[in-house]
Amino acid sequence: MADVGHVLLALAFFVAAASAVTAVVWRHDDARVALARRGVYTVFGLLLACIAIIEISFATNDFSLNIVAEHSSLETPMFYKLAAMWSSQEGSLLLWAFVLSVAASLALYSTRHKLREIVPWATAVMMAIGAFFIGLMLFAPDVNPFHTLNPAPKDGIGLNPLLQHPSMMIHPPMLYSGYVAWTIPFAFAIGALITRRVDTEWIRATRRFALIAWTFLGFGLLLGARWSYSELGWGGYWAWDPVENAALMPWLLGTAFLHSIMVQEKRGMLKVWNATLIVATFSMCLLGTFLVRSGVLQSIHAFGNDTVGPYLLVVIGIVVIGSTILLVSRLDELRSPKRIDSLISRESVFLINNLLLVGMTVVIAWGTFFPLLSELFTGNKSSLAAPWFDKYTTPLAILLVLFTGIGPLLAWRRVTWASAKRVFRIPVLVAALTLVVLWAFTDAARKPWALALFTFAAFAVAGVIQEFYNGAHARQKTSGGSFAGALVAVTARNRRRYGGYIVHIGIAVLLIGIAASSSFQTNENVSMKPGETRVVDGREFTYKRPYVKVDSEKYTIGAIVEVREDGKYVTTLETSRRFFRPTGAAATGGIADYMAGEATTEVGLQTGPTHDIWVTVAPNVTSIQHQLAKADKGFEQCVAAGPGTPKQCKDLNGLMRAAAANPARYEAKALETIEHLQLLSAEKIAKQYVHSDAAATFKVIINPLVIWMWIGG
Repeated sequence: MADVGHVLLALAFFVAAASAVTAVVWRHDDARVALARRGVYTVFGLLLACIAIIEISFATNDFSLNIVAEHSSLETPMFYKLAAMWSSQEGSLLLWAFVLSVAASLALYSTRHKLREIVPWATAVMMAIGAFFIGLMLFAPDVNPFHTLNPAPKDGIGLNPLLQHPSMMIHPPMLYSGYVAWTIPFAFAIGALITRRVDTEWIRATRRFALIAWTFLGFGLLLGARWSYSELGWGGYWAWDPVENAALMPWLLGTAFLHSIMVQEKRGMLKVWNATLIVATFSMCLLGTFLVRSGVLQSIHAFGNDTVGPYLLVVIGIVVIGSTILLVSRLDELRSPKRIDSLISRESVFLINNLLLVGMTVVIAWGTFFPLLSELFTGNKSSLAAPWFDKYTTPLAILLVLFTGIGPLLAWRRVTWASAKRVFRIPVLVAALTLVVLWAFTDAARKPWALALFTFAAFAVAGVIQEFYNGAHARQKTSGGSFAGALVAVTARNRRRYGGYIVHIGIAVLLIGIAASSSFQTNENVSMKPGETRVVDGREFTYKRPYVKVDSEKYTIGAIVEVREDGKYVTTLETSRRFFRPTGAAATGGIADYMAGEATTEVGLQTGPTHDIWVTVAPNVTSIQHQLAKADKGFEQCVAAGPGTPKQCKDLNGLMRAAAANPARYEAKALETIEHLQLLSAEKIAKQYVHSDAAATFKVIINPLVIWMWIGG
């Protein structure tokens, strides 16, 4: 199977490169251009076959493939075996190339009768990028997904336990799809610049792909935040990690692009902005890919393998420098004779939003790459922590919410004073009422940034609701029927407009959740023995009892915590710390292996409309580790079957001798017996911990309104 995969991957590289060359060299020949398009379809088929081979290898435990041996094991659940491919460096590169082949095929099929001059160049750009990523797998060291091991191990190392979470089945493909789908508008933009066809045709042809890219990237970010919140056990959902930032920056620039192209379509303006934004967005996607794979910045999300980093850096340089030269050479065609007629107009607000989004991206980029800059100029690698990012991004985000609310209320070109008073009256009243209520009846007055965001978010939501009402009311007056029917009809008829309004509401609600949970969070560490109670934020947390679960895969030490408020029962939460046994080459075979592998935290969580109650436990495992080490020594003495050892030990010794003499017949039984006896020893130690009355440390967090972040997203 590996040999077949090698051949298919090499064919995909050849076809991608040939398609790129054919599309450009014979761009005036319709038959050759169509041949290049079919070449893209062929690359899709070849890469699909490559992925099928990898997934079959994971499903059948084919540890002769290095990718399977390093990221799966006999014990790995099938659900995660199928997702393990993209947890590896080489598997994620294959996924990158495959998603690009899918997007490119769809884009070229949808434009097969359009954009005759632009399509050949777009084909060449997409296939050149595809050939690059396929070439990485073929020629860069240690990233070929079909690299084999000889001899093949009997078991694999297994998938990192932190990645064994349902979000990880979806999160990476979503991010990759977001990154890769931005290739389509970028490629068509380059084609439009080369051919000097810088009108709105290329935008109309690729707008859907830009929306798909933006949606996938945003959904991927949200899933990653949810995984961090529920799985990593530190209590947050965004750490300003370099790889997190690298995914956020193209999303911000893509948001600016999607708004900016509306101005070009409506008024024929901001062409320079649009071309620059799509180049910057795609460059940031490549930069995010580079950060994950280069190891230049420390991140929990990075692969830590720098074998492909230098190649990616070269491509980023080519894209940025080449695109910049092309943009500068086409400035005369990109400049529009039209100008913004009034500062109080929709296009003016869109331009301000662009500046705010680009400003946030610049701030995040500076903070992300500051360690490299500090090392370059001072010799010391210093990093900027979350408070620095919060300090500079918060005011920009608040202004963005404000102008997000203003934009839909304004007309194109200019707005009269009478019209402005009419459309702003209700949103301003709602915002003022929100400000007064929060100031008078909540703690929001202590957090001015949060108070400002809540106020502006209320203004934005009220403005959008007003737009829905006005549209439905006008429809009802002209067509009759019910208001609900008119609302559905007007929304269906103007899906792009009202769909954008819904997104605005979602973003406002998401930011409300972020502001509330970050500004008013209660976070305490408390130590309790079973039966003890501690009060956190007016709520009583009682450590009811510990529990331990032991199986062949992991050692789970947990706690049952009861929560009461004002003496009334609220909920019972279960939280645990799971210690996974190493598998494959990382395992020693001893009982102490139970504490030698990766450890994960299972969060006890109650979610509600006003707040989340979030609890984790950090048990003191020193005594368990000591007892497991002692059990290992005792087990060694048992296996040796010296004088005075129990009959069970002598039977095991005899079985092991038989296995050494006749492995085919007795080895499996010997291993099964050893595993069973080790499990019994581990369970005995677990029971001692349950009855030991040992104290554990609990992290207790009360997160206000955090659920609205997930709902808004």
